Amino acid sequence: MCRHVAIEMMTTTDLKLDAPGTLPKPGPVGRVARLTFSILCSWYVVELIEVAGNLFDSHGNIRTVVWNGILPGLLLVSYIINIGYSRAWEKMPAIISGGVFLVLAGAGYATSGTVESALLARSVWLWEIYLFTHLGVSFLLSAVIGTPGCEMRALHDAWSKLSGNPTKEHYCPVGPLNAIDQWEAQRNN
Repeated sequence: MCRHVAIEMMTTTDLKLDAPGTLPKPGPVGRVARLTFSILCSWYVVELIEVAGNLFDSHGNIRTVVWNGILPGLLLVSYIINIGYSRAWEKMPAIISGGVFLVLAGAGYATSGTVESALLARSVWLWEIYLFTHLGVSFLLSAVIGTPGCEMRALHDAWSKLSGNPTKEHYCPVGPLNAIDQWEAQRNN
């Protein structure tokens, strides 16, 4: 039963907010992990910014750096939106994003004979800039202030600390942060 719950936690995009103080605060290892993820997101955003003026390579294809973020972005967008904005939209952010990209690819093919249109390139680029900037800032803030659970609650946690009003928490459903935080909490007991 425990294994089934753990697997469900890692694969669902359902919003499951917990009461304030429910989740363990990250320790030094959890904070360093969050900082590392922030650096990786920031590095990717810098790479995207470097190609902003020319999203196509010398062969007329959308640059690889732009394509590299599509799959991770589609896997993460529902978590970023749902947890970050306290929405219960399940997989809709990913479905809508993927659908928009397919429509833009189809429109590019219909008008110019290639799916790699300027409109698709710019749309994917802007979407990735937003996603990985939001994610990188959230990782950084959660590392600095020690947000319990998911980094996407870091802005809520920061506001909570400033306003004095407690905010709900959310476990980290993707990646190693939940396991790291649980391990550190058990080690410190």
